[in-house]
Amino acid sequence: MLGTILLIILVLLLIGALPSWPYSAAWGPAPAGILGTILIVVLILVLLGRI
Repeated sequence: MLGTILLIILVLLLIGALPSWPYSAAWGPAPAGILGTILIVVLILVLLGRI
């Protein structure tokens, strides 16, 4: 249950980190890349049953 909620929150954060405004385009892929990496790690942990 906790893993599902955590995955939903991380997916929403990943969508929010995408550079959609002109000023955030200068940030590059760093925010989305970091959140994407965290999302992959949490997804693997959920699939392995660790969370």
